[in-house]
Amino acid sequence: MKPGYQETYADYFSQRQEEFQETLLSDAAQVRDKVNEVLLVGNIDLLDNAHKLVMYALTGEDGEPLSSFAEKEGVAWAQHELTLSFKLEWVQTIRRTMWRFLETFQEAEGNSSISFFELERQVNDIIDQFLNGFFLSYSRYKDALLEAQQKMVENLSAPIIPLSKAVCVLPLIGELDEKRVAAIEKKILPEINRLQMETLIIDFSGIANIDSPSMNRVMTTINGTYMMGCECVITGMRPEIVLTLTKEGLTFDSKIITKGSLEQTVNDYLIVNDTDMPAESS
Repeated sequence: MKPGYQETYADYFSQRQEEFQETLLSDAAQVRDKVNEVLLVGNIDLLDNAHKLVMYALTGEDGEPLSSFAEKEGVAWAQHELTLSFKLEWVQTIRRTMWRFLETFQEAEGNSSISFFELERQVNDIIDQFLNGFFLSYSRYKDALLEAQQKMVENLSAPIIPLSKAVCVLPLIGELDEKRVAAIEKKILPEINRLQMETLIIDFSGIANIDSPSMNRVMTTINGTYMMGCECVITGMRPEIVLTLTKEGLTFDSKIITKGSLEQTVNDYLIVNDTDMPAESS
């Protein structure tokens, strides 16, 4: 390609930016309806970013600027739940429309002797680099988001709530399946150590269902709390759960305290009765 043609192509597209954008929108009817929506929801200007990508492709400017542009786009797309299929359709439309404009430019300039092969490689390489960077950035952001959500689910699955410096409560709600039991196993002992808790109250009143293997794992973890120097109090055991345990021959360690309700246990551990308080001097 003759020197200076990159600048000539870039100037040609810059002067026809509006025409190029209108052609893009007519070639991608689905996008036309979503340009304003994407701008409003994600603060992403599809048309302006299309022009930026065209300039990168025509000038052959790759490296850090292109990588940064692709990374920023990937994160923005992932943050606002915009689909990859939509992005891929849009970029392919940009690619097709670019080549139509370049063909028109060549015909107008009478430059049939200029080989398009070098330009074709440059344009497609730049756009492919952008797509690679975009998809990597999108995937990394989604992976990090998924990991953060998994950690949040783990915390919600086993929420240890401090009631005082020495006493904490772990309310169990819903169904205790294998994943939740694993989260409980993973969290209880480290939290006993981190919070230096003396008493852990585990309330089963919100449990909808639990199978014997899962309950056995929970009981093993509970029985291990004493090895951490922490007293464990079990509350809210419903008759059906107790019946399941007795049928399977499962029992708590003799050191584990059981009480009827969470309210009763909180009263016992946190509320001082008037009779226990020193009498006022007359």
